[in-house]
Amino acid sequence: MDPDIQPLNPIAIQIGPFAVHWYGIIIGLGIALALYIAMREGNKHHLDKETFPDLLIWAIPISIICARIYYVIFQWDYYSQNPGDMIKIWEGGIAIHGALIGAVATAIVFSRFKGISFWKIADIAAPSIILGQAIGRWGNFMNQEAYGGEVSRAFLENMHLPQFIIDQMYINGAYHHPTFLYESIWNIIGFVILILLRKVNLRRGELFLSYVIYYSIGRFFIEGMRTDSLMLTGNLRIAQVISLVLIAVAIALWVYRRKAGLSKAGYYE
Repeated sequence: MDPDIQPLNPIAIQIGPFAVHWYGIIIGLGIALALYIAMREGNKHHLDKETFPDLLIWAIPISIICARIYYVIFQWDYYSQNPGDMIKIWEGGIAIHGALIGAVATAIVFSRFKGISFWKIADIAAPSIILGQAIGRWGNFMNQEAYGGEVSRAFLENMHLPQFIIDQMYINGAYHHPTFLYESIWNIIGFVILILLRKVNLRRGELFLSYVIYYSIGRFFIEGMRTDSLMLTGNLRIAQVISLVLIAVAIALWVYRRKAGLSKAGYYE
């Protein structure tokens, strides 16, 4: 590594053996902001103010567990030989698709228990989810993960990136595409789009499905640039396969729900 370039410390606070990592702080901030936005929107829809906090009590731990399980499954060659490392999520290694699976499953059960439409909750939460993802990618930045292939320093400088981002992208003796940043920007744009789509008054469920389609399109292309992807086969990235499946399923659900008359209610109903 260039001796003049020092990576940012991934640990925010160290007290003896106890360490608080920036990764966890950033994820926490993303969740907090997402919850605040969802609660404000839920209030407009006359949902109980405790609906989303109650949902998160279950969704957060289940999503983290599912995200880690997803990652471990597709890195089983390593973790089968190092089982003690399975719990070390502070070193990175949680997959957003696993987290989303856990969150959606939790929301489905929660909504049935509470007698609230899952699609209504999902629509309200969609902008919050993608904003939380945009913020969360900066946790990957602090850990120097979720980066792309090698590029020159001049390439990064021509992007007019701040110096601290350029330096942090110097990993293992080379500069890399800041794919974490590409996805963060893509998600921020998606957040704005979803907020604007609220005004269109799509039918119930379609705002959430729009999120699934939009996020998956960006993830498919950005994933193709990464060098740390979970692989299904030698050349087949799991996240790209899942993204294509999600796009197809979301479109199919959109069409089916309209044809079957399952989405008569609008977003504001």
